[in-house]
Formats: sequence, C-alpha cells, structure tokens
Amino acid sequence: MTMSQSLQSKFDALHAERVRSWDAAKLATNIAQRQALVERFDAEAVVKAGETVAPFVLQLSTGGAVDLASLTRDGPVALIFFRFAGCPACNIALPHYDEHLRPALEAAGIRIVAVSPHLPEKGLDEIRVRHGLGFDVASDRGNSLARRFGLTFVPYDNPPKPENDETWIGALTGTDSWELPMPAVVLIDTQGKVLFADVSPDWLRRTEAAEIIAEVAQLREDHPRSRIPA
Repeated sequence: MTMSQSLQSKFDALHAERVRSWDAAKLATNIAQRQALVERFDAEAVVKAGETVAPFVLQLSTGGAVDLASLTRDGPVALIFFRFAGCPACNIALPHYDEHLRPALEAAGIRIVAVSPHLPEKGLDEIRVRHGLGFDVASDRGNSLARRFGLTFVPYDNPPKPENDETWIGALTGTDSWELPMPAVVLIDTQGKVLFADVSPDWLRRTEAAEIIAEVAQLREDHPRSRIPA
C-alpha cells in the first residue's frame, strides 16, 4: 500500500495540520478524548464475527428505509459506521472507501451502506452529495443499531449541552446528547451472520480498505455459503 492509498496517512496529515493550526488547549482536549476512548475500549463488549444480527431498520439519507432483509437479499452488506456528516475524519474516510473499497466490494457482490445517527432531516445527505459517494448513506435513529453493537460513546468529560444551537451533535442526531458511534466496519451475510467486524475507538484510526478486501478474499474460501462470489 502506498502512502497515497493509505487512510491512516490522510488522518496523520489531518492531525499534523491541527498541531500546526489549533491552539494548545483545543488540541490537548482532542487528543485526550481519543486517548480516553482507547483506554476504555472493551473488545469483548462490541459486535464480533460469528454473532447473528437481529432485524433492524435504517433511514436512507435520500428518503425511504431499508431493513436487514432487503440489504442482504442479493448478497452480504458492509455497514460502515461513522459519526456525523460534518465530522472532518468522516469526510476523509468515506470518500477514501468510495475510491479504494467500493469497486472491490461491488465486484464481490457486497453492498456498502455508511451508517450514522445523524438524521436525514438534519442534513445527513450532505456528506453523500459533497463527495459524490457511490454507496448509500443511512441514519441509525437514536443510535439503535450502534448501541446494540456496543459502539456508542460519550466524551469522557461529558461537556455541557449547548443551548439554542441546532448544529451540535445532540441536535443533529435528535438524541439531545453527545452520544456517537465509534467508527466500525461490520460485514453481514445473507443469513444475518456477522462475517467480519472491526471497531476503532480512536476516530483517527480506522480500518484500511486493503484490510477489508483481504478479509473478503479469505471469507470466499472459508465461508462459501456467505454468497460472496469467487
């Protein structure tokens, strides 16, 4: 993998720019928030390969809804959990996945859906339009699925809720809280079984496209009933 293809290299560049341009207190808070999530992360508490997923419904950013049955009718689905449409790291990750991951998964008969608690009526579709994403973006209202998967968190310092601010996290998600999902990739087969799951407690450390593609290639050999074409 070249540096131009690495998602981590793009996150490293984002962090370097913040070191250069942010004031010291703001930068320290950002680093402390991410470090606290890493320290508190419990790998046993999050979704894992081999688990069976109960039915769920997501709201598409463009209108309408999709459920687990429809998402896996023709093949597996890869759910890419992200924070919200204005998240700088998410605006790096999703177009990167669109360029470096989507072609390979589409060739393997796997649908991608990017999932966030950000509500459609609060501007979720902006991230799809901004980058011309070739996969669906959907809302997990109230973090319902993310909670079930053990992905949600609130900042360790639990900042006070802003008043009369329609742009803060709780307003965008409709939860009236700072709760967000940790970035994650969850691959579910046509039987509702989790084939692969990777959760990133630090939002500047996310699953590389090459890792997912390699996992799919291995699954073709190990799980022929998953309907991942060879």
